[in-house]
Amino acid sequence: MNIKGIFPAMLTPLTKEQKVNETVLRQLTNYLIESGVHGLFALGTNGEFHLFNEEEKIQIAKIVIDEAKGRVPVMIGTGGNGTAEVIELSKKMEEIGADALSVITPYFITPSQDELAVHYEKIAEAVSIPVMLYNLPSKTGMNIEPETVARLAKVSNIIGIKDSSGKFENIEQYINVTKEEDFSVFAGTDSLILKTLMAGGVGAVAATANMLPEIVVSIYNNWREGNIEEAQKAQEKLQPLRDTFALGAIPSALKKAVEFNGIPVGPPRFPISELSGEAALKVRKMVDFYKGI
Repeated sequence: MNIKGIFPAMLTPLTKEQKVNETVLRQLTNYLIESGVHGLFALGTNGEFHLFNEEEKIQIAKIVIDEAKGRVPVMIGTGGNGTAEVIELSKKMEEIGADALSVITPYFITPSQDELAVHYEKIAEAVSIPVMLYNLPSKTGMNIEPETVARLAKVSNIIGIKDSSGKFENIEQYINVTKEEDFSVFAGTDSLILKTLMAGGVGAVAATANMLPEIVVSIYNNWREGNIEEAQKAQEKLQPLRDTFALGAIPSALKKAVEFNGIPVGPPRFPISELSGEAALKVRKMVDFYKGI
């Protein structure tokens, strides 16, 4: 399984009635694949995984896997608080054809690093497909320490980590401690994609790719071809979109941006409400700016 390159952190399109919008999810899947992404990542933070029940998560995964039709690998988020719960969902996702799993650390509770390692080891043991660790301390309240990553990198089907800490030194440490292993470090913070690649990382799970897939892909493709200046220009082009993320809770601003850009992904799931008023106007201006460049 070749997991590298740009994997959009896919939004989950919803109807006004808060149901999964299958038609638009298929549309988004095709749009991203046709834009040249290297894989898809569904049911992450921007996909609002924490707001769907198990039945809905399986529905979302089935739609993405079916529509992708093997054109690119599909990674599905199966993280949760309880080890048994994560194993159960992970097995189901493997059964329906997920190519890989992304497992965020538990949240609300704070296991010790040893407890965390055992949690991941048990999950990896329960499935045969690749598992990617997912570090997002600002939302989960805990960090996966480099020593823990070094330990887990020795597990045959734990193949990498997505780091969304926003701290480049975290990424550098993960790369350093796993140099001897067949282990992939992905940027989960979109401003650090090029820096991660330059330091020895292999890709990114990028929320901005929902709206700007070609620009995000060009960071990776230019880096791979040695066109660092072009890669840097593409990296800088993401900033106006990223600046609007602060206008509302995840993923309200991004959903509004993608909608203004032509894919009707609908509202976030309650309790997060749709962006409106002045904030929506700012997003509209930002989208118009990209249409003009």
